[in-house]
Amino acid sequence: MSNIPPTRAAALAHLEAFAPRMGRLYAAGRNTDPGPGQRQDVSELSAHIRHRLITEEEVVRLALAHHGAEAAEKFIQEVFWRSYWKGFLELRPSMWRHFESKVAADQARLATDALLRGRHEMAMMGLTGIECFNAWVHELKETGYLHNHVRMWFAGIWIFTLKLPWALGADFLLHHLKDADPASNTLSWRWVAGIQTPGKHYVVRPENIERYTNDRFNPEGELDVCCEPLNEPPPPPPGSLPPADAARGRIALLLHSDDVTFWPERCEVVALAGLSVARPCADGAANFAEAALEDGLAMAEARLGAPAARLTPGSLAAWAMAQDVDAIVTPWAPVGWVADALAVAASGVTLLRARRAWDSTCWPLARAGFFPFKDKIPTILQELSIAPDALPLFGR
Repeated sequence: MSNIPPTRAAALAHLEAFAPRMGRLYAAGRNTDPGPGQRQDVSELSAHIRHRLITEEEVVRLALAHHGAEAAEKFIQEVFWRSYWKGFLELRPSMWRHFESKVAADQARLATDALLRGRHEMAMMGLTGIECFNAWVHELKETGYLHNHVRMWFAGIWIFTLKLPWALGADFLLHHLKDADPASNTLSWRWVAGIQTPGKHYVVRPENIERYTNDRFNPEGELDVCCEPLNEPPPPPPGSLPPADAARGRIALLLHSDDVTFWPERCEVVALAGLSVARPCADGAANFAEAALEDGLAMAEARLGAPAARLTPGSLAAWAMAQDVDAIVTPWAPVGWVADALAVAASGVTLLRARRAWDSTCWPLARAGFFPFKDKIPTILQELSIAPDALPLFGR
């Protein structure tokens, strides 16, 4: 993944090359991680989709075109996991606030608990005595990527074997991952811990690691396999998805790293800007997000025929007030740090938030577990005119 440049052109080329493997090859090999440089059965395009250099819809359409619904079912379901997690958090924004406060509280504990601080530091340096975990720490830091199956193992070892606070582990991955996503990362860690689906946690078993790393690792005797789920409050009940804003007329478009290729319909874009939102993270993650935004802006500049302004949250209000337009429009930023920065930076500014049809269709359905959501995939594809009239193989 670190070798795929953060541009739409590079993502599309890699996606097209991977398309032949989106069917049964993906279904058979998606859980196996042969290691960096050896992966063939996962696309490693998660960061490009995260910043929407390419979109979920484009990926699903390509999978269906190459393989049809039956063969591509597992791949398409995996794409929908991303939308499910985003919708789940969008309907429960308090969970993001809870996570942030928990990270802050756990970091405060580190300042006063020397033993915990030492174990935490050893884990982050990859000096735990568990070979596979240490290797994954170094891969994460060097590449900004971990295989999806590895992320589950990593979280399970962090929580149940190393006995470290789950929120600090989730924050550690958010710090380094190029595809760092507030919803997918936070809620996946909660699931592993047994608090997303109360009482159902993920137990990491040495034989599973041995099998799905092609015998590269075997942590027999090193892992706690008799662990109990954490005891924390379950998710709150879902709220309603806030309505998107309708935009018409002459507008100024404000892009950000959550959606770098958005272009509004039924509007005349006459001005353009990109908002850079800084957050504490590794250079690789920060540089990828900024480069993705730059590529999105370059494409938008070519479409508009005029240069874009480069903004920080502190300069947004002045730029907005200087535009002679009917509205300032920005793509919807899901719950997370970009949305938080926009809420503060746009104080006193009328900022219209437009949402893609994919999100407006998927997110309201994330009211319970993934399986009820999965059953609705055929309906989603039909509503978005992505699939044929009938997809009986989904949701069975």
